[in-house]
Amino acid sequence: MVIAIIALLMGILLPALSKVRKQAKSVVCRNNLRQVGMGANFYAHDFDLSIPRGHGSAATIEPWFILFMPYLDQKPIDNDYRSVKIFRCPSYPDKKQTLGYVINGYRNPGEPKYESSSQHKPTKLTKIRRPGEKIYLADNEDGPWRRIITSAIDPGLGSNDVFRPGHLPMSEDTSQSRGRRVARQRHKSGCNVLYLDWHVGYVDAEDVTKEQWILEK
Repeated sequence: MVIAIIALLMGILLPALSKVRKQAKSVVCRNNLRQVGMGANFYAHDFDLSIPRGHGSAATIEPWFILFMPYLDQKPIDNDYRSVKIFRCPSYPDKKQTLGYVINGYRNPGEPKYESSSQHKPTKLTKIRRPGEKIYLADNEDGPWRRIITSAIDPGLGSNDVFRPGHLPMSEDTSQSRGRRVARQRHKSGCNVLYLDWHVGYVDAEDVTKEQWILEK
């Protein structure tokens, strides 16, 4: 009888504990994004109100997470960003992934290479319309087509740029270059995002639109 009662209680409590753990990881993820947002804001004020964008395959462009490190509470060890846990979402399934977020690399409609290549040049915050509605960073998708980033000189850094509809969470494309890059179900049925007024929120995958990524529209 005692064993049966214990088994019954475990059956009731374990799903609840699992839900609590998932919620706690989501809270840590949002807190990480808030700290990155603070670092981005400090960086922008030091660099003529400009923020870094995509990386692409340009080896001469320093990625956003390297540029923000001097402005974060967590400091790298020997200038190695992999010791900075702020860049990791604790819910990312593969713990080898050192970069849990993807960045807005969308060009504006009418620009050369619109939706065929990411925006590499910095963008001035003063040019962004409705920054509280525009996404800067979002949860990185996981899957066999997604690159596991292991260093700041990894040739796969460009795969963390979001610049075409196929990269958004409701896309069914799972190719490496054109496939989904924003997580569809990282937290419940969507993902955490950092907006360009530096607030953090949760968005259902089906509510993520292309307009949220085009900064000057």
